[in-house]
Amino acid sequence: MTATFPDLHMSPRLLAPGHTPADLPTHVQRYGPARYDGPETVLRTLAESGLTGRGGAAFPAYRKLVAVRENARRTSKPPVVIANGAEGEPASRKDRTLLQLSPHLVLDGLQLAAYAVGAGEAYVAVEDGATWLESAVAARRDDPLPTKVVRLPKSFLSGQASALARYVSGGPATPAHQDPPVRERGVHRAPTLVQNVETLAHLALIARYGADWFRTAGTPAHPGSALCTVHAPGREPRVVEAPYGMPIGRLLPLDGVSAVLVGGYHGTWIPAPEASQVPLNADHLGAGVLLALPVTRCGVKETAGILRYLALQSAGQCGPCLNGLPRMAAAFETLATPGPQGNARTDLTRWAGLVEGRGACHHPDGTVRLVRSALTTFTGELDAHARGYCTEKGNN
Repeated sequence: MTATFPDLHMSPRLLAPGHTPADLPTHVQRYGPARYDGPETVLRTLAESGLTGRGGAAFPAYRKLVAVRENARRTSKPPVVIANGAEGEPASRKDRTLLQLSPHLVLDGLQLAAYAVGAGEAYVAVEDGATWLESAVAARRDDPLPTKVVRLPKSFLSGQASALARYVSGGPATPAHQDPPVRERGVHRAPTLVQNVETLAHLALIARYGADWFRTAGTPAHPGSALCTVHAPGREPRVVEAPYGMPIGRLLPLDGVSAVLVGGYHGTWIPAPEASQVPLNADHLGAGVLLALPVTRCGVKETAGILRYLALQSAGQCGPCLNGLPRMAAAFETLATPGPQGNARTDLTRWAGLVEGRGACHHPDGTVRLVRSALTTFTGELDAHARGYCTEKGNN
């Protein structure tokens, strides 16, 4: 499942050498004990590192922790911290791979985050692998704050921050409206920090080795490295660690590829010639997915299938998801079938503007991002469909 590339010019930071899961003694031998140098030192070092969230939003990790701590002081409620390992994104493998190979790096980061914000409860939430994660947690008898493992139902949206907060509080794993955000009122109405497991693993290393060390990989604007799930035609998906700034073409073979989906189902289609030179950065990597589309496959059909899935995965709690996403999925299904298209393209453009920014969560926004990129990247295929044929192999 995992792989490294000899030309990445960096040693893997997060994944265990040899791709062998590290138990607690091996972890401590490799990295030493976690560093607790005072909450202010942890926060200052984190700010200097420039670490951003690796769960998709790329929000500065330092600002998130500070906001939770300030809200806790304002409300006098001890905050809650959650390590988000849900990974509802179907094309991603990075979080479950990290938790399998380096669970204690994630748990170190969770403890440090809890320490920095003064948390009273700590959770790690996963859809898969809860049993071995519970074993890893049980081995950590000296942790300052006990950690509870939460088993989430499988869903594209179960890892959304407000969905996690609702589920840990005893409710359904569906998103809530974002006002107020969970950093103000989350689990049991307390300020809640929800941080992706990869982000927390980076925090554990930054606390040990410092901000300057973290910045030896990546670029000044996008420091550090990131885990990516790489889907190359004819190969099993692989999880690799790469520095920000590396061109996608160095990670993903693009011979015989028409386009690359960058960021997962809420990501962006990019034509292969352009993608080969696009550098990895926090702004577009999203869920850490790089998926190559072979020239023998139809990008319009692939997008229609993804949109059908996204529409079915909505919580159905607000107009954009309940009405907008099914309409957009149906319109793209029309485009995916060679023949008359009617007003489907115009309707998609109009509906994208209507649903964007109006959902209870960001599910409609991510879907709109995918739709807009597909309409641009696959213009030639859309035109071919309008003329009654598809360029996909075997469908002419």
